[in-house]
Amino acid sequence: MPTPVSLLCLPCAGASATMYLRWRRLLPRWVEVVPVELPGRGALFSEPFIEDFESLVSWLCRDQQQVLSGRYALFGHSMGALLAHGMAFRQLDTGGPLPQALLVAGSPAPSRRDPARFAGKQDEASLIADLREQGGTPEEVFANEELMRITLDVLAADYRVCASLRPVAHKPLPMPVHAFGGRQDDVGAERLEAWAVEAGGVFSVDWFEGGHFFIRDQEALLMQAIVKRLMSSAMATSEAWA
Repeated sequence: MPTPVSLLCLPCAGASATMYLRWRRLLPRWVEVVPVELPGRGALFSEPFIEDFESLVSWLCRDQQQVLSGRYALFGHSMGALLAHGMAFRQLDTGGPLPQALLVAGSPAPSRRDPARFAGKQDEASLIADLREQGGTPEEVFANEELMRITLDVLAADYRVCASLRPVAHKPLPMPVHAFGGRQDDVGAERLEAWAVEAGGVFSVDWFEGGHFFIRDQEALLMQAIVKRLMSSAMATSEAWA
């Protein structure tokens, strides 16, 4: 059995850590799934939102300090991919233990983000339209006024986080980077494959049928790909842990 590794999983905009709870049953026992909760939702519902990207990354690294001190990898979907990338760089900049790998899904590379993506996306109508377009939100949420209000508040806060991200020039990360994408997602091949620029060496892309939420629609295949990439990354970084 491979050496155990903690997989910190960062949620997409508008979501909470619960989106990853199923993974604990689907991934092998040597992968310890750690669903990461953000302030203002789920178990941290009473905490105020953190709406600045760098401030949120700093909070995440403090909040997950114990996990970040051991053998771990980072996974994020959409906004979560950007947060995972930010955490990896924060660890590098502060001299902390680095992840075995950075796994990113459904997100353009930081250098290929559309700066106008979140312009005018704070009113209720535009937020609901975005939820409809992206898919992934159960119809029961749209039908429940209270759930809809909570979802829109979280989504608006997360969009402010995304809008506050300012790309900066930096050297590649000294770890494998693995990207996952949906063939029908509007992220597109060129913008997803641009994550190669972030990798110091090992880079891969796995494609799946589906749109933005291929991670749910193709869950079984995605789990297989994650296991494969974690195993290859463990082999690539074994000397660092010798």
